[in-house]
Amino acid sequence: MPHDFQNDINAVQRIAAVPTILDVACRATGMGFAAVARVTEDRWIACQVLDNIHFGLPPGGELKVETTLCHEIRQHRQVVAIDNVAEDATYQNHHTPQLYGLQSYISVPITLPDGRFFGTLCAIDPNPHKVNNPQIIGTFTLFAELIAHHLDAEDRILVAETKVVDGLAMSDLREQFIAVLGHDLRNPLAGLEGGRRMLSTMHDDPKSVRILRLMGESVARMSGLIDNLMDFARGRLGGGIGLQRTADQRLEPLLAQIVNEIKAGHPEREIEMRFDLSQGVNVDQARIGQMFSNLMGNAITHGAEDQPIIVEAVIADGHLLLAVANGGQPIPASAMERLFQPFHRGGAETSLQGLGLGLYIASQIAEAHGGTIEMTSDAAETRFTFRMPLVP
Repeated sequence: MPHDFQNDINAVQRIAAVPTILDVACRATGMGFAAVARVTEDRWIACQVLDNIHFGLPPGGELKVETTLCHEIRQHRQVVAIDNVAEDATYQNHHTPQLYGLQSYISVPITLPDGRFFGTLCAIDPNPHKVNNPQIIGTFTLFAELIAHHLDAEDRILVAETKVVDGLAMSDLREQFIAVLGHDLRNPLAGLEGGRRMLSTMHDDPKSVRILRLMGESVARMSGLIDNLMDFARGRLGGGIGLQRTADQRLEPLLAQIVNEIKAGHPEREIEMRFDLSQGVNVDQARIGQMFSNLMGNAITHGAEDQPIIVEAVIADGHLLLAVANGGQPIPASAMERLFQPFHRGGAETSLQGLGLGLYIASQIAEAHGGTIEMTSDAAETRFTFRMPLVP
C-alpha cells in the first residue's frame, strides 16, 4: 500500500473520538457496520471500522472504488441516505446494494477545511433502517466535520514539521500551534453539542435517551482533551497554569460531584469515598477538580475492573492529602520515571489514552499550588497522592 494511504489510516486511528463516533453511529441508526473511508479517484480504503455484522472488512481493507456509492459521493459531494433499497426508486437497481447485499445505507462526505475531499463517514446494514431524516443526517454531518478538523490539524502539523529544522524552533512552533488548535477545535465541538441538545428535545424514548447520553459523554471527554491541550500550551509558552484561590472552601462537595459524574458514565465500576476534612482549604477549586478528574480518569482506564477505586481526602500534619488508588497490574519500573511527562500514554491501547496529557496537567496543577503528586505502585494497588501544605 502506498505510504500516503498508510499515513491517512494512521491519522484517522490517532483520533481518539473515532471509535466512539462509529459506535454512536451504529447505535443511533441500528445499523451493524460503520467506517471512516479514504476515497480517491481509484482507491477505497477503510481507515477505521466497527463491524457488528461480520462484513469482513478490517482497518486497512480495500474495496474496488467503482463498486461503491462513495465513488459517486466523491464526485457530487452530497449525502446519500437510503432507508430501504427495495423501495428506493433511485437505488433499487443500483449495482452497489446488489453486490454487497445492502438494504440500508448512509454516507456523508468528509471535506477538509480547504475544500479537499478526504473520504466518507458511512454505515451499512443488510436490513432496512430509517436513516434518511434530518436528525440522523445532521448527526453524521457533525461527526464528519469533527473528523475533518482533526485530519486538517494533522496535515498542518506535518507541514510545519517539514519546514522547521531547528529543534527548539520546532518545539515552539508546535506548542503555538497547539494553543491555536485547542481554541479552533471548540467550534465543531460546540456544533456537535448543539445538535445533541436539539435532538434531546425531540426524542424521549429510552433508546434515544441512551444514545444521546453516550454522545454527551463523548462531548465531555473531547472537551476535557481540549482543556488539557490548552493548559499544556499555556505552560510551555510561559504563561503557566494560573490559579484563582478561594479561602476556606470545603472540598467534599466538589470531590463527591466528580465521583458521581464518573459513576454515571461508568456504572459498572465501584468507587469508595473516604473523606476526613476538618476545615476548608485555600485552593483553586476548578483546578483541583480538573486534577482530581484526571487522576480518576487514569484509575478508570488502567485499574482492574473487578476491584474498587478508593478515593481518600484528609487533612493531616498541616497538609491536604488527596489520594486515588486502584487495583490491577503494577506500573512497570521502566515507565515510572516518564509517567508525568507530556504525551506519555503508558502501555495500554492508544484509543483509551487520549493525548497522554492527563497526568502531566495534574502534576502542573499540583506544582502551581505548591504541592506535589506522589505515586506508588505494587501488586496490591497503584496510588497517586496529591500533597499540599495548607496556606492561609
